[in-house]
Amino acid sequence: MAKLIYMAIASLDGYVTDEDGNFEWAKPDEEVHAFVNDLERPIGTHLYGRRLYEVMTGWETMHTLPDQTPQTLDFAAIWQAAEKVVYSRTLETVSSARTRIERDFAPDAVRQMKAEADRDISIGGATLAGEAIRAGLVDELHLIVNPIVVGGGTPSLPDGVRWELELLDERRFANGVVYLRYRTS
Repeated sequence: MAKLIYMAIASLDGYVTDEDGNFEWAKPDEEVHAFVNDLERPIGTHLYGRRLYEVMTGWETMHTLPDQTPQTLDFAAIWQAAEKVVYSRTLETVSSARTRIERDFAPDAVRQMKAEADRDISIGGATLAGEAIRAGLVDELHLIVNPIVVGGGTPSLPDGVRWELELLDERRFANGVVYLRYRTS
């Protein structure tokens, strides 16, 4: 059975965007980007909320832009190769290959997807991930914590959830970023 992994790039105070919706502060340097690529490489399917999907679609054509770093080109290829499911009631069409729209998040359908998948599944978008966390679907939490306090915005984790976690891995980077990998219980 595949694992469902929630990976979030967050500020030290736990936000994925600041109060203005900005996340420029979360852009990884080359060392962190290469590490994230290795985390993403085994993922077979990405589950996205609409807003995150719209941000991620830039990776569909990133390889066509001039002067891209090797890490950027690597991530673009990884992203393009994976299946993508976008949960949205408003999105009419998708703008990337290997992508489908689901109108509602159905925990039982995700459980079935996990049971049938031969590669791990990631879930992205704090709101969507919050639904999966509340439903008990998330097997691992991967946090990439940036050395910045933004003071508010979109929280990386949902309110009202008590979650026992087991630390599986950690890593510190030269730029002050810290990676934490937890198994849920």
